[in-house]
Amino acid sequence: MPEAAIVVVLLLVLGAEFVNGFTDAPNAIATVISTRVLRPYSAILMATVLNTLGALSGTMVARTIGQGIVKPEAIDALTVGAAMVGIIVWSTLAWRYGLPTSESHALVAGLAGAGLATAGPSVLLWEGWRLVLIGIGCSTMLGFLGGVGLMAIIYRLLFSSPRHRVARVFGKLQILSSAFMAFSHGSNDAQKFMGVFTLALVLGGVLEGFQIPTWVILLCAGTMGIGTACGGWRIIRTMGVRITKLEPVHGFAAETSSGLVIQLASTFGIPLSTTHTINTAIMGVGATRRLSAVRWGVGSEIVSAWILTFPVCGLIAWLIATCAKILAG
Repeated sequence: MPEAAIVVVLLLVLGAEFVNGFTDAPNAIATVISTRVLRPYSAILMATVLNTLGALSGTMVARTIGQGIVKPEAIDALTVGAAMVGIIVWSTLAWRYGLPTSESHALVAGLAGAGLATAGPSVLLWEGWRLVLIGIGCSTMLGFLGGVGLMAIIYRLLFSSPRHRVARVFGKLQILSSAFMAFSHGSNDAQKFMGVFTLALVLGGVLEGFQIPTWVILLCAGTMGIGTACGGWRIIRTMGVRITKLEPVHGFAAETSSGLVIQLASTFGIPLSTTHTINTAIMGVGATRRLSAVRWGVGSEIVSAWILTFPVCGLIAWLIATCAKILAG
């Protein structure tokens, strides 16, 4: 493949990572900003540093994405580029309406759609998709139940404590919980595009084997951080304000429970949706006050975006890859 084509594909991967920065990465800091525990740019700086550290903590998820969704030997770098186009188009559209999308699902759907256009159904690897399906269950069920469970424990322990004292204590604790959430996000979500970037380098002949260089980790994490600083506010508003009213204690519970779920998934190389996890945790935390405390209409809009992510990203990637295959002759 010509060097210029490889460069274009790598730029598309970074473009998708940039979009990930303003549609998915804000998940890690939305609650700490909405509760006014941290100023926005302080939260972004913290998230960028801890996302990078999380990305450096392992490569299990990156390997699942880079080697376990489609057969690497059956596709080329252009297939990866087509998948990235699908992610960029869909995620930017969702961001326009302030809807947090799952870049994890967009990524696997895009790779699947482009892979089907390039090599047919045999390109899909069931083992990797089994982990994706497990991740869907973990992110939705465990996210919600974790938020409900941890908030219920906190209510029981601090039932008689003055509200102002609870707010002061958890205002400090939420800095730690948001840092933990950012680290967990990096250990799972940031790794996904590292894996795709490395896959493109291997397919383009730049790397001989699937070994993720440190410079790839730093480049992808930095790109994501810039994306968050440039355009993450719409998603932060949706998650931190529109779903339910949050106080520091609620933010702490949502971030801690979702961070634990994400960290568990990262340990086993399961690529789960951090968007699903933190959003369902926020809904769970809100539901412990009363069911009407959660704006379920906003929740249904978010869920609709989740459901559409798979078919839309897969279709766009399939169309782009098909057109590229025809033009290549």
